[in-house]
Amino acid sequence: MIVVLKNGVSKARQDQLIEWFKSMDLGVHVSVGESSTVLGLIGDTTKVDLELVESLDIVDSAKRVSERFKRCNRKFHPEDTVVEVGDVKIGAGNFAMIAGPCSVESEEQIITVARAVKASGAQILRGGAFKPRTSPYDFQGLGGEGIKLLLAAKKDTGLPIVTEIMSAADLPLFEEVDILQVGARNMQNFDLLKELGTIDKPILLKRGLANTLQELLMSAEYIMASGNERVILCERGIRTYSDYTRNTLDLAAVPMLHELTHLPVIVDPSHATGIARLVPPMSLAAAAAGADGLIIEVHNDPMHALCDGAQSLRPEEFDALARKVTAVREALK
Repeated sequence: MIVVLKNGVSKARQDQLIEWFKSMDLGVHVSVGESSTVLGLIGDTTKVDLELVESLDIVDSAKRVSERFKRCNRKFHPEDTVVEVGDVKIGAGNFAMIAGPCSVESEEQIITVARAVKASGAQILRGGAFKPRTSPYDFQGLGGEGIKLLLAAKKDTGLPIVTEIMSAADLPLFEEVDILQVGARNMQNFDLLKELGTIDKPILLKRGLANTLQELLMSAEYIMASGNERVILCERGIRTYSDYTRNTLDLAAVPMLHELTHLPVIVDPSHATGIARLVPPMSLAAAAAGADGLIIEVHNDPMHALCDGAQSLRPEEFDALARKVTAVREALK
């Protein structure tokens, strides 16, 4: 249930109403916007007399919410959420370019790529240290050593870093990581999601290979219900009947998610297509669809990459793409 308060309600009266709701064992999420304050009631709201609430002189309107996701629901939080990472902002018109290799391979490689993508306008460096691979014989990443190399690149360039976490047991290794990524295969690892809800770091949550938008939002709800509201959603393609691309990029998910949730939504065209030459057009389409950012794989030597070289752009290709993305966003203003 959501309760919209009238303008000018005193804090004392607002607190009094909140305490009344809490006395019914309800959680109360307060969202303060430019024109209104919205109270989101979480729990068994069947015990709340809707007509009684609507009759209160400080209440503008009240209605029940049928969707199972609450904290990430735009009805509970009408204003866009802005996730801040250092000086970088994502959401509410703030666009972030995230770039870097699929996996960290060496200090020279990650620093070379970090310098290149920063020069082209990237604001955040991506790189995999722990890699969930379909085959147990494929390169699994450098683990903790990979995080150390990412931190070296961060020190060299000043770029915040994002890398994937696969197990809550590894959390101590991520203390200096700026954004923790939950990959597609772990989108419904609920124990991991609940643990990430207890930390004060942004979480980049990728949509699973065959998951619906509601399932993605329910996974975000797991994180937020545990206390961490700094969640960024990522559309990275879903499994369909297509046999020419790695996945099918669901660009309709971007405006649909913006309707459903206040959380930022970014797009990963690299994993969606699996083919480097398709990354630029899909990136431009994502920007035109209203995405709050892009996460793109860039490698200085894709032919010899240990992971996903076929979908990785060269630094010069990323530079050209970044300029085009800027042009598209300018045209949309």
